[in-house]
Order: sequence, then C-alpha cells, then structure tokens
Amino acid sequence: MEIKLTLNGKTVTDRIDPDLLLIDFLRTHGCYSVKRGCETSNCGLCTVLMDEKPILSCSMLAARASGHSIRTLEGLQEEAADFVGFIADQGADQCGFCNPGFVMNTIALLREIPDPTDDQIRSYLAGNLCRCSGYDGQLRGIRSYLESRREKGGSHGK
Repeated sequence: MEIKLTLNGKTVTDRIDPDLLLIDFLRTHGCYSVKRGCETSNCGLCTVLMDEKPILSCSMLAARASGHSIRTLEGLQEEAADFVGFIADQGADQCGFCNPGFVMNTIALLREIPDPTDDQIRSYLAGNLCRCSGYDGQLRGIRSYLESRREKGGSHGK
C-alpha cells in the first residue's frame, strides 16, 4: 500500500506493508532518535509528534499516519537545544537512552502549557521510563529552563 505524510516538514511517499509500525517506517527514513524500548507502549522512547500531539510510534501502524504531519527529534533540533542543556546540568541524562522521549514530551508540554506546575510536568512526563534517574533531575532541569526563560524574556517567558 502507498502512504503519504509530512515527516519533519518534508513530504514523504512510500510503499509499505500494511502491518508496518510507524516506528519502523520512521527509522527506515533516517529518524534514529525514535527508539524501540519496551515493545508494550509503556516506556515513551518511541514518542513522536503527530499533528503536534505526542503519540507512541511503536503502537501505531504507519498506514494510520498517512495524511498527517509527523515530527521527530531530528525535526525539532532548534527547539530541543533550548532546554536539553538544563536537563544535562541536573545529571538527568546519565545514559541518554530515554532522552529523546523526554525531549519530545517536554516540547509538547511546553507548547500546551508554557509555564507548567511541577505536578503538570510530572503528569505529562509520567509515560517516560528512565532507568538511571529518579525523574527529579528532569523536573529540576525543566524548572531551571523555565526560570531562565522568564529571566530573559520577562514574566511571560518569551
């Protein structure tokens, strides 16, 4: 079957098997930030944005993405670069395996809620499995980023 979608701002048309998972389609197209972790939709490593909303690409058929816009970390480098250093400064990227999922969900969170509370951050990132940290480093990193953004841009954070 043929699908056509927008991947990181570029139109992609491809012939696929009907049972191809979106994660495998994306990796075939060079999106290696999208990782396979648990195979049960529980770890968040495969998170991508479909029409600007986070989804788990390991639990969606590629055919269902046809006609939609998909963004991976490869397509969000500038936006991600704004805050990943803050997470690293808190020691929250010990092995780095979970980082792409955390980054994708943090981008989605900050787009939806520009100044989230700690509980909102925890809730939004709850689906991301990190085996190295206790998640407090990620929370501190996001908080530090938000504080820095406020200091640079005034009370509205921009």
